Amino acid sequence: MQHSLNDSRGARRRLLLGLLALPFAPAWAAPSKPMVEVWKAPTCGCCKDWIAYLDGNGFAVKAHDIGNNPVRLKLGMPKQFGSCHTATVGGYVIEGHVPVREIRRLLREKPAAVGLAVPGMPVGSPGMDGPAYNNRQDPYDVLLVARDGSASIFQTYRP
Repeated sequence: MQHSLNDSRGARRRLLLGLLALPFAPAWAAPSKPMVEVWKAPTCGCCKDWIAYLDGNGFAVKAHDIGNNPVRLKLGMPKQFGSCHTATVGGYVIEGHVPVREIRRLLREKPAAVGLAVPGMPVGSPGMDGPAYNNRQDPYDVLLVARDGSASIFQTYRP
């Protein structure tokens, strides 16, 4: 009986010490931000704004200032859905000014797809918004691009 009592006290002591150490957990134990890797032209201001938007909304970003056309092709995003930057996150391709809300939804739902695209550069989309654009909001669609190159509307944005 004595042996069992000592084991129980030892387990409680280890549990208490573990709980006390939680507030002092090292930084490496914290959950990491999803990494978004972006390919863009070095001089594109709206791409920089989209990257800042991602960074401010809980994503880590690694940018490559080498353009995006060859990368888009290599990653399997059809040319007709092209924009000024191409990114990857969680095994998906993100083309253009896709809102964070839809990126998170994509990562949560995990559809069988190449990724998401906002073709062109619609005013009012993240990175193409704010005072520089007189706060204008044009309608646009976020497309879910299938592996066969087809697309469907993932989310519609209307002012």
